[in-house]
Amino acid sequence: MTRVVSLFSGCGGSDAGVIAAGFEVVMANDLLPYARDVYLANHPETDYQVKDVTKVEAFPAAELLVGCYPCQGFSQGGLRDPSRKINTLYLEFARALRAIRPKAFIVENVSGMVRKNFAHLLQDQFKVFQEAGYRVKAQVLNAVDYGVAQERKRIFIVGLRDDLGVEYEFPEPTHGEGRGAAHLTIRDAIGDLPEWPEGEFYARDFHWYYLSRDRRRDWGEASKTIVANPRHMPLHPMSPPLKKLEHNVWRFETDAPARRFSYREAARLQGFARNFIFPDTERSSLDMRYKVAGNAVPPPLFEAVARALPAVWD
Repeated sequence: MTRVVSLFSGCGGSDAGVIAAGFEVVMANDLLPYARDVYLANHPETDYQVKDVTKVEAFPAAELLVGCYPCQGFSQGGLRDPSRKINTLYLEFARALRAIRPKAFIVENVSGMVRKNFAHLLQDQFKVFQEAGYRVKAQVLNAVDYGVAQERKRIFIVGLRDDLGVEYEFPEPTHGEGRGAAHLTIRDAIGDLPEWPEGEFYARDFHWYYLSRDRRRDWGEASKTIVANPRHMPLHPMSPPLKKLEHNVWRFETDAPARRFSYREAARLQGFARNFIFPDTERSSLDMRYKVAGNAVPPPLFEAVARALPAVWD
């Protein structure tokens, strides 16, 4: 089985994707202890190292390197500061790439990386990966087009080692009008779950910033983007619709019960398996469960990108 090293692995969205595509993850790494708890509850066979990636001194042999380095400096919800040190963690990924010399690599990050003020950082990623000996391509993909019940645009950077003499082609969308299957909906993802799962959702008031936009989609639609901050999690469709009163001011149409998605629903809407485990540990606060679910890569999207790799493993 083709071996994979995973960096910035979180609770395992990327790794669930490559495992579903037929790969074996031999090492994973992240800073967050609860991410490791969740990961190992679902994939106990992987060597998961909780440490700063700069402190990882050696990597096992592998044919594929994957990574989702942190994106706070690029994201809509982040500070959008091109100078932040967190924006250069791709250099650590490049260090691993040079050490392992895998046949291919896959990187995922927020689509905000393509903004004009970040162009130099994206170009530098291409430069360091090409200098490491890889043919590199990038494309923004929307998870909803690949079997995920959520609108979530992300950039993927894929590289194949120069000596292989082949180019990567991104997978064509599989879901949506005129394609093999319809877009999945909120009902498809969570319709079997209880309507009011006490203790599994953020139950505080909806503050003014939350009500500055429409956070709700109906049962028959794909979800808005799942986020890591529970305060900003989209509304469950059992909630009444929101109506716009003025610019950046929305209100519920009725006083019927309203709530955000639970962390378990968020994981389903990300495309995790229905039996995905959130273990109870000393670190398993409600906020932490939301954080690891919202920060993850949708596994079906990563699986599609991995399956599109050419057969260079022999």
